[in-house]
Amino acid sequence: MQHPAAGSLPVFDSHFHIVDRRFPLVANQGYLPDDFTCNDYRARTTGLNLVGGAIVSGSFQALDQSYLLDALATLGPAFVGVTQLPASVSDEELLHLDRAGVRAVRFNVKRGGSEGVEHLERMAFRVHELVGWHVELYIDSRELDDLATTLTGLPSVSIDHLGLSREGFPTLLKLAELGVRVKATGFGRVDFEVKTALRELAAANPAALMFGTDLPSTRAPRPYQDRNLDTVIEALGEDLAQKALALNALDFYRPRLRRG
Repeated sequence: MQHPAAGSLPVFDSHFHIVDRRFPLVANQGYLPDDFTCNDYRARTTGLNLVGGAIVSGSFQALDQSYLLDALATLGPAFVGVTQLPASVSDEELLHLDRAGVRAVRFNVKRGGSEGVEHLERMAFRVHELVGWHVELYIDSRELDDLATTLTGLPSVSIDHLGLSREGFPTLLKLAELGVRVKATGFGRVDFEVKTALRELAAANPAALMFGTDLPSTRAPRPYQDRNLDTVIEALGEDLAQKALALNALDFYRPRLRRG
């Protein structure tokens, strides 16, 4: 079967990081990444038919918002933010961040740097009710069993990097069937065959998968490569690939261009 060229399909990059030393960085487990600025991101993605994306706060950015507000202003209204916030964040700050383009709160269970997962349920309902946001988890799927009941009761959730682990994949698949979104990102981070996982997740819920580059692939055993798009298209076929590459994420993130 012939597939369209990877560069021809629209892509909403649902997961990438901007690293800019003009703004605060906090070493995580002794690690600090190299700079990867908005200009670096634009240069690296010139081969993609990019229609927008989600800038995701990393562990090394902790609770800083200054870099994210700058990146959102620089990249423009097709881009949204996924940030890390303390449970004590004020309504005023949430409204301010929403106006700037933030659309989600991240809980970094694997690396830290975010609020603790004990605040997940309360924060998920609060941000959804006030500003319509969802929550995102960077978590090894082996840990999902303990959270599964909580996650299925939340208004809107996504899981990063295909859940990382083969061992927890059956739980991730059940969550996808129940409406949890899954980021088709970090292919070089997982310990299983990606194409099979993509097919199973898309079969469980065609709206679940959201592709992202994971640029600059900090600490990934194998960084993002442009052929990862071919992997998605070859695994899913054009119709489901269009959902995974852009349509699902556009519906989920509601970029500012689509507000109202």
